[in-house]
Amino acid sequence: MKSISEFQSFTLQKISTAKTQLLADGKSPEEVSTSIGETFKLEGDKLRYALAASDLIKDKTSVKRVVIVGFAEGETVGPKYQKVEEDYYLVDLIETRPAVQAAATDKRGGPRRGGGNKPSGPKSSPWGMSPEEKAAKNKPASQTPKA
Repeated sequence: MKSISEFQSFTLQKISTAKTQLLADGKSPEEVSTSIGETFKLEGDKLRYALAASDLIKDKTSVKRVVIVGFAEGETVGPKYQKVEEDYYLVDLIETRPAVQAAATDKRGGPRRGGGNKPSGPKSSPWGMSPEEKAAKNKPASQTPKA
């Protein structure tokens, strides 16, 4: 397998948009080809590859890139490759995986357990306890009034 060329999806989408616009304006395929070649600074085989690749991704939304490769005689062609004329095109799609929520872990790598010495509930002040709160906390249990 020999890699011949590669195009990113945003470039191919721009080429596809320009091509449909030119065809809608009534241009001939030769005029479309020369106009796209001048606009995107492509010529020869590179222009031919770009036009064919833009046709391949026309209906696809999650394309990352298109790779153009050539296979030597006797090499096996994978099922993902599409043959256009004498070259093979691989449409590289963006893999979308379902969102997997990672389990929270502690610093040792195990699952995080609840608890600890963090106080529950809202803090009364971001600067710490007030003198009245400190005094109430430090009173012995026998001195606190019972209701």
